[in-house]
Amino acid sequence: MSPYQFLSLSTKPSAQLCYSFHPAVGTAKPVLIVFVNGLGLPQTSWEGAITRLQTQPPAAGLPAMLTYDRYGQGQTTDRDPDDNTEDPMHGHDTLTVVRDLHQLITQIASEKMGISNLNPGSLSLVLVSNSIGGALVRLYAQEYPGTVAGLLFLDSVLANSDFVSIYPDPDAPGFDPTSLPDGVTVDAIRAARAYMQRVFHPSNGSREGLSRKNLAQLLPDSDGPKLQGPDGGPWVTVVGHEFEAFKTEFEQMGGAPPRLTEVYMNPYWHRFNEGLAKLTEPARSKGPLQAPGAGHFVQRDNPELVANELREILDKIL
Repeated sequence: MSPYQFLSLSTKPSAQLCYSFHPAVGTAKPVLIVFVNGLGLPQTSWEGAITRLQTQPPAAGLPAMLTYDRYGQGQTTDRDPDDNTEDPMHGHDTLTVVRDLHQLITQIASEKMGISNLNPGSLSLVLVSNSIGGALVRLYAQEYPGTVAGLLFLDSVLANSDFVSIYPDPDAPGFDPTSLPDGVTVDAIRAARAYMQRVFHPSNGSREGLSRKNLAQLLPDSDGPKLQGPDGGPWVTVVGHEFEAFKTEFEQMGGAPPRLTEVYMNPYWHRFNEGLAKLTEPARSKGPLQAPGAGHFVQRDNPELVANELREILDKIL
């Protein structure tokens, strides 16, 4: 029997979302783990980590778990009914997705857990995210302060970057080509910048209609604002890709030669992740870590690590 079901949000009754819900086992504490996808992989990508948690649950029991596909993603074939139809690739922004997620959690908590409101203290959330999901869970924690007890970031999107300027501009006034590190050429930098403009710049929309055009304005800093959990800052663990694995993966995508990823992309992303680790108080922060053997899709490449880090967060909350 498939674990995947469909429901309509009461705020958008004309469309259906696909989701899976796993009831709590061995714990009555009102906690819900929510897995938040990136743009690249759907909710099925969390199955490996979920199975490992079910096989080896935390000592205090395993809370309820929720996965879902956003409108226009994975098994959710319905589009967001409120989308801007003039440009379907930029139909809605991340705040729209956050409000939809809040409505989904509200309905799941009521229908599956018997919790009729999401006021701080009535239900604690643990949000697990990959890629753009990292921006979504940050915005969720900002929009609904006091509700998020734990955050596990898996190679979060570089929310405040245009991606192009990760690499120096060889056409900028005063650019000195002799200053380039060994193994880096002007032609390679130009090609990498052109690829980023074509593929990852926020002006590029997405098939599901989620736009990143205003993301840098919504989240201008990786290290703030500080987030508020139910009893102080949330527990935050930041996991990034393994540098070596990502160099290979990014080259295979057509993104950049390994030397450029080594010199520019990996250090840039690591600094961003260092900022994410400061979103809570130091005693509740872990990372940034590199996920052994994992490229950008950490939950696919190393589900064991995801389960282990999530279990560690739950041990502190339950």
